[in-house]
Amino acid sequence: MKKSVYVGLLIAAAVNVTAWADTKAVAVDEMNGYLEFVDYAGATIFPEQIPRSEYEKMLVIDARDASQFNKEHIPGAVNIEWRKVLSMSSQIPRDKSVLIYCNTGTLSAQAGFALRVAGWENVRILQGGLTEWKAKGGLDANRLAGSIPPKH
Repeated sequence: MKKSVYVGLLIAAAVNVTAWADTKAVAVDEMNGYLEFVDYAGATIFPEQIPRSEYEKMLVIDARDASQFNKEHIPGAVNIEWRKVLSMSSQIPRDKSVLIYCNTGTLSAQAGFALRVAGWENVRILQGGLTEWKAKGGLDANRLAGSIPPKH
């Protein structure tokens, strides 16, 4: 390999590393800013805080894989696997409530965090996921709990 080509490759690699470091720093700065201002609950909502009628007004995202979604999901939910929420964010509205869940809340918390850092302030994470939602009465969890008003 000619020396000039080698030097050119080294310069290109150094530029790419610098660009990556700058991008990483911006991402870390955005996450830090979010964490400084997010409330303690971190955008979580409990099943009993959601009146049955609210489900029709929001986009409900099942963040599990397609096979789990096909077996069982909250009625009306769409399936966007947790790892794909940013790449499919054009399908997620900013002008209405969005509820995201998985089995227990762990993966949906990661997806919800990513969306909120990316600017979706309307995203809520279902505390306890589908497991807790079913245990507390599903669509009727709010009524069964004595109509706790939603916090959004």
